[in-house]
Amino acid sequence: MQVKSRVHNKCLYVLLCGELDEHSASYTRLTLDEIFDKPNFEKIIIDLSELSFMDSTGIGVLIGRYKRMREKDIPIYITNPSSHAEKIFKMTGLYDIMPKIV
Repeated sequence: MQVKSRVHNKCLYVLLCGELDEHSASYTRLTLDEIFDKPNFEKIIIDLSELSFMDSTGIGVLIGRYKRMREKDIPIYITNPSSHAEKIFKMTGLYDIMPKIV
C-alpha cells in the first residue's frame, strides 16, 4: 500500500495505491493520521483510482478517519472508485457519510 498526498487550494488530495486490507491497515491508518493532523486544509478528497482491493478492515480504516475529521468539521469525499470499491461503498452506505464526487 502506498499513500500519496498533496494540498491545493485548502483541499487535501489523498491517493491510495494498492490493497487496503488487514495487512496494510495499520500502516494506512498511521499514515493517514499523520497527514490528517496537519492543519492546512478544509476538505479531503480520497482518490481510489489506484486501489486494487479493499476489505472490511479497509472500510474500518476509512470510517475511523471520517470520525476523526468529523470532529474537526472537515468533510471527506471519495473520487474514482474502482467497480469493486463502488459496490462496497454503495452496499455499506459509505457514500452517505463520504459522498462520491466526480
